Amino acid sequence: MIKPEPLIIELPKVCDPRGNLSFIESQEHVPFDIKRSYWIYDVPGGMYREGHAFREQDEFIVALAGSFDVVLHDGNSERRFHMARSYYGLYVPRMTWRSIDNFSTCSVALVLSSTHYDPNDYIEDFEEYKRLKNE
Repeated sequence: MIKPEPLIIELPKVCDPRGNLSFIESQEHVPFDIKRSYWIYDVPGGMYREGHAFREQDEFIVALAGSFDVVLHDGNSERRFHMARSYYGLYVPRMTWRSIDNFSTCSVALVLSSTHYDPNDYIEDFEEYKRLKNE
């Protein structure tokens, strides 16, 4: 079985003098059916969002406006992805610890999820995450 890895995915970009258009389709641009979407906004410039991981949920994160960094940890090493273009998205597989920081003023982060909201799916303690990841 191939282990899913975080991946930057380029989205379609339809260029038009009146303004560009990009879109996302389930199973076409993201490797899952989209069950939920939410967005993070009005984060003061330079602030961060605390980290967590999901047992079952995969995510796809797009910077719709502004920029921010998505910091991913696999239990052993950390990777940082700078998100600043609305036609690139970051696939974050389940059981990946993630936090978001370095928000620019007026940024908007769109997050697409493979599951409906379930508070029991969240792992909010990094030490517990590392223990579960290594089992």
